[in-house]
Formats: sequence, C-alpha cells, structure tokens
Amino acid sequence: MKSKTFDTVLLEAIDQALASLGESAKEAIYFHLEEKFKIAKRRIPRHLAEFEDGLEKIFGIGAKYIEILIMKQLYQTIGQPLNWNGQEEFGFTEYVNAAQKTFSRKRPMKS
Repeated sequence: MKSKTFDTVLLEAIDQALASLGESAKEAIYFHLEEKFKIAKRRIPRHLAEFEDGLEKIFGIGAKYIEILIMKQLYQTIGQPLNWNGQEEFGFTEYVNAAQKTFSRKRPMKS
C-alpha cells in the first residue's frame, strides 16, 4: 500500500470539509478559487496563503468557519486532536504547518 503524502491528506481534508457544506457549495467554492484567484484545487497545498486569502475574499468573516472545518478534518485525518485554545490565536496556515510537522513525524522511516 502506497502511503499518502501530506498534500494528498490536506486536499482530502479540504474536500471533506467543503463537502459538509453541500456538494454544490463545494464545487462553487473550487470554481471561484480557480476563476477569480487562479488557485487550482491541486495547487492549494503549495499556495496556502493565497487559498486562505481567497476564502476570506469570498466569505469575509465566514471564512473562519470554513477554515475551522478544514482544520478539524485535517487533524482528525492525521490522528491528532485539534487543540483550540481561545487564548492563543493561530491562523489557518500555522495550523496546517503544525499538522504537516506532526504528519511527517508519524510516518515510518523507509529502510
């Protein structure tokens, strides 16, 4: 069995989080990200800041809700809890980077 890359895991988490809003909403979000912000779905992992900015321009303050859905799904997928401490304000990109570090540490080393 081929192990998944973090980019694949991240894209699956984004897809599942957006699907929770409804299939039509998910497709509309991907469409607007690509058409208005030139961020193709497959490029999201390498353009997180632009993805976050695009969500904020589309949804305004509501983008935070979508980012939280994505973060929860991502941390669930990698098997780590999302510790949301109201006293610490981390942005979407910081959470994804922390998840990537956790994911990288969890992967078995190839001999």
